Amino acid sequence: MTLSYIVLANLLSTLLSLGFAALLSFRYLGKLIDRLVPVSAGLLLATAITHLLPEAFNSDADPFKLGWVILIGILGLFVLEKLALIHHTHHHEGDLHLHHHGHDAHEAGRGGMPILIGDAFHNFADGIVIAGAFLVDTQLGVVSTLAVMAHEIPHEVGDFMILLNAGFTRRRAFLFNLISGLSAVVGGVIGYFVLDTMQALLPYALAIAAASFIYIALSDLLPEMMRRSSLAKSLPEVGLVLLGVLIAALATGGVH
Repeated sequence: MTLSYIVLANLLSTLLSLGFAALLSFRYLGKLIDRLVPVSAGLLLATAITHLLPEAFNSDADPFKLGWVILIGILGLFVLEKLALIHHTHHHEGDLHLHHHGHDAHEAGRGGMPILIGDAFHNFADGIVIAGAFLVDTQLGVVSTLAVMAHEIPHEVGDFMILLNAGFTRRRAFLFNLISGLSAVVGGVIGYFVLDTMQALLPYALAIAAASFIYIALSDLLPEMMRRSSLAKSLPEVGLVLLGVLIAALATGGVH
């Protein structure tokens, strides 16, 4: 039953993320991305700090080792981004201006395949995260799936637009993104069998998942909101971050 939940969660996450991304790539819906980014940040932080980390540290694993795993996870993601091996793309102010961690849309538009390959690895890792969460608790699996999906939507919108800039038709961009996204299901299945067989690795998998959620929120999502200096724009964003925290709490029946 747990494996079925993992497969279903990864399928839903992939299909819903891509579906929303395809819709939000239209200019007139682009402003919704600005509302989704703060919700994603709150959801990721709350899931990591109030759910994944407590579950990891409540296990028999050595807390000192878990701390090192978290630190190495965060620094590892930083190094990978510096080497341009992974990426997260997001909308700015509801228009179609995209940043791609040092690569503008014109530069990224020279070829879409590196984007798809990077996405496949990224989605594979997301699948493992979801598998680890479901192996601990179904509710934790649900909130982790929501967190993954929330940050995948703006990520996929950016990738979708870059593929269009690279010469892909809208239909072809969706199809190739779907193929790349299905690697999450593969990651989920492999993660299930590995972590179910080697239960001692599960707390460390949760720690790495928490590290990735915290890193994405603090390095990618929250900095985008810091660019808004007016009170009129900042207050709604704070409210949306808190909404993300509330969703994480409600999805697991409150704080543990």
